[in-house]
Amino acid sequence: MIEFGHCTHVGLRREHNEDTYYADAEMGLWLVADGMGGHENGEVASALARDTLVQQIKAGEALARAIQIADEEIIQHSNRRTQALPMGTTIAAIRLLNDDFEVAWVGDSRAYMWDGALRQISQDHSYVRGLIEQGAISPEQARTHPHRNVVTQALGVTDPNHLNVSMTAGELRPGMQLLLCSDGLTEEVDDAQIARILAKTDISAQECVDQLVLAALDGGGSD
Repeated sequence: MIEFGHCTHVGLRREHNEDTYYADAEMGLWLVADGMGGHENGEVASALARDTLVQQIKAGEALARAIQIADEEIIQHSNRRTQALPMGTTIAAIRLLNDDFEVAWVGDSRAYMWDGALRQISQDHSYVRGLIEQGAISPEQARTHPHRNVVTQALGVTDPNHLNVSMTAGELRPGMQLLLCSDGLTEEVDDAQIARILAKTDISAQECVDQLVLAALDGGGSD
């Protein structure tokens, strides 16, 4: 049996929540989308990504292709609007089939695995990630870099011909946990603290999620 928890929170500094999520164990689909572009832009983009992905997966589409279609849908929607403000969203999604899972992402929303130790199984599409790979900065320096929130890929922003839907796959084993989150969590809570919460064996999946959200709020709740 799959046990899962879910939550989203506007944080302490914003009036509108541009994030969204979807969680459906029967369908075997979980996703987090972090909208960008402000009220009526970011939240529209993340909702479009969610709805398109769910629709496409139900129709039998592969996860990566469903994300590409979501990118096209958001761009088409944006082109029909008179507003000049950009609208986009990151996405991280898990598709589960029996005991096999695949994870796909665009942007800096993340997927983690806990299996006795915490491991980030996604790699951010971000400016600072590029600097880390070049050896220009350390992961610790990236946490406070002034351009740490700059993404290099996003649905609704990146041309479908150049969209990089990154993927990884694995086998879900008893006791293993998978975490999807936006940078609203990782901006405020470091990996060590995330690991301490996921390591708790005396709480439910929902209580685990609630504690992660509280940790993000305690850390400043910027997003």
